[in-house]
Amino acid sequence: MLLLDLSHTSHTQARTGIQRVSRSLHAGLGRTAEAVTHDPYLRTWRKLAAWEQENLAATGSGAVKRGAHWPWSTRFTGKWRRKLGWGSPAGLRIPEGATGLIVPEFFSPAVGAALPELRRQIRGPAIAVFHDAIALRLPELTPSKTVARYPAYLQELLQFDGIAATTNDTRDTLVDYWKWLGVDDPPPVVAIRLGVDPLPVGTAAPLPGDLREPVILSVGSIEGRKNHAALLEAAESLWAAGRKFRLHLVGSAVPETAAPALARIKALQVAGRPLRYDGPVDEAALHVAYAGCAFTVYPSVMEGFGIPVIESLEHERPCICSGRGALGESARGGGCLPLEAVDAPSLAAAMASLLDSPERIAALAVEARGRAFPSWTDYTRGIIDWLGTLPRS
Repeated sequence: MLLLDLSHTSHTQARTGIQRVSRSLHAGLGRTAEAVTHDPYLRTWRKLAAWEQENLAATGSGAVKRGAHWPWSTRFTGKWRRKLGWGSPAGLRIPEGATGLIVPEFFSPAVGAALPELRRQIRGPAIAVFHDAIALRLPELTPSKTVARYPAYLQELLQFDGIAATTNDTRDTLVDYWKWLGVDDPPPVVAIRLGVDPLPVGTAAPLPGDLREPVILSVGSIEGRKNHAALLEAAESLWAAGRKFRLHLVGSAVPETAAPALARIKALQVAGRPLRYDGPVDEAALHVAYAGCAFTVYPSVMEGFGIPVIESLEHERPCICSGRGALGESARGGGCLPLEAVDAPSLAAAMASLLDSPERIAALAVEARGRAFPSWTDYTRGIIDWLGTLPRS
């Protein structure tokens, strides 16, 4: 029996990239793993309660705050049991004899401080999933709390027996950072690429036949590093030049860094530009959005993986994106129009090149159709197989 730390994901219905990875691992591991959480009110680790399991099963749009939510009843009960020295209820105690630990989340300081307690309860290796170091590389485009947390988090990763990075780029970034710190004997770091959800039967749709006013889709949270400001500037320059297309944006807004892009969206809509912003949507609506577009644009400056790029290709829709770093890894293999820079002029030129050539859109769609991507089952199997090769340090 493995333990899977879902201290954050089990307390929110938001569906960020990290939480999609966490939920997919939970589903893939099934009965071979027990999901656990650190309860800050009980001040110990325990199995998930029924309401926390329901959060993991949520399939909606994720149109909620990203932060963890703890009901007042759970807070009160935890504090009360702790003061009485009762610990976790019998039905929520962690099973003895766990053979390993997987931590797929960017964990908080409280969870990081409590991990040694959890490790003492298992007799096998512990691994963490490392998603990115964007907070260090682009601090000006990252929420300040995340920037402040990251140096300590990267140090706390040293307590694990292995780190599963999402791409070669994220692996190299972490290894180089530890070298820069002068760490002599860090844990091994391997790249295990993320999976994608299989499309429901009948979801994949042919390209729209009428491309006289095509829809360009962009999926991703509205925040600084996602670079929507440049995408909107590019779109406006094309509209001003008389180009006919509609721009469709999907994704939740991160309040601290989304304000400029949100203001620009509103201004363009007031000006009558054909711009639609849906915010976060559920999976069914997302499939409909992909089916209705001619191609997608993912303008992000930097990613640890970039799930929307792979999703676009899986739907057989070409994607304009950065050709650098982790996004470049996803772009290689066909179906993408990779860019050296994702500034407004570069994005506008790329969008114009596809708008002017339905044949090129069709050719890239054929390339996308020929791509093969690992499933979440494949990803979970890769994690388990690698975990089995690690000794406990």
